[in-house]
Amino acid sequence: MRGRTLEWGARTYVMGIVNVTPDSFSGDGIDEPDLAVAFAHTQLERGSDILDVGAESTRPGHSPVPAETEIARLVPVVAGIRGRSPSAILSVDTHKNAVLRAAHDAGADLLNCVWGLPPDVLETAAALQIPVVVMHNKVQAHYDGDVMDEVLSFLEDAAGRAVRAGLPAEHVILDPGIGFGKSADHNLHILQQLPRLIALGFPTLLGASRKSTIGKLTGRDPEDRVYGTAATTALAIAAGIDIVRVHDVSQTKDVASVADAIVRNWRPSGWT
Repeated sequence: MRGRTLEWGARTYVMGIVNVTPDSFSGDGIDEPDLAVAFAHTQLERGSDILDVGAESTRPGHSPVPAETEIARLVPVVAGIRGRSPSAILSVDTHKNAVLRAAHDAGADLLNCVWGLPPDVLETAAALQIPVVVMHNKVQAHYDGDVMDEVLSFLEDAAGRAVRAGLPAEHVILDPGIGFGKSADHNLHILQQLPRLIALGFPTLLGASRKSTIGKLTGRDPEDRVYGTAATTALAIAAGIDIVRVHDVSQTKDVASVADAIVRNWRPSGWT
């Protein structure tokens, strides 16, 4: 992609968040396109392997926005990033088919879908042959049995549908959805059982950055949860997670470099 290959298992890839919403839970939303493009460039300079651009807040209690509003927010930023950084790998965070098509036309490379993989979105992703991040989500944090059992069943079904639709298995990335339709205890249970997610055999992503569970454990506001997030990142890498989606890219790159050296025997360029 964009002249590069993301080799699963070689090291951990960092997905830097770019929120172009006025109501992001972490307070980092930028609703002015030029400023958002500049921030995206900063996230690349900090070491993002992938940029994830989203134009609809997914915080608890958020108000959904129509596709037209999401497109109006998203497309100028995606196009601006693509114009300024032609080789950047761009992910678009949406679950709407029209938004995916518009973002792809503007230069997006892959889809990050927080509501699984709706049939129309899967059809478009398969037609465009773009990689997908499939996330587990739920309206209410209620589970009849073990939360991880349900998450894995959901993701395995979605991944199977994606492969049958024509996407290569290595382009189907599974995300357990920390903080989406789950209580704090659910989130911790999932984080304890990440090796079960890895065992499904698909590439994986974890998005625990600044989440409320970290706030409950540390008593800190979203912007001060970098160390709590770092703990989830290091433990996720130990479990075998391939991508971590984060707000604080520079700090996460340091965590990943050390953890990858220990877990995956990775070494930086020029190591002697």
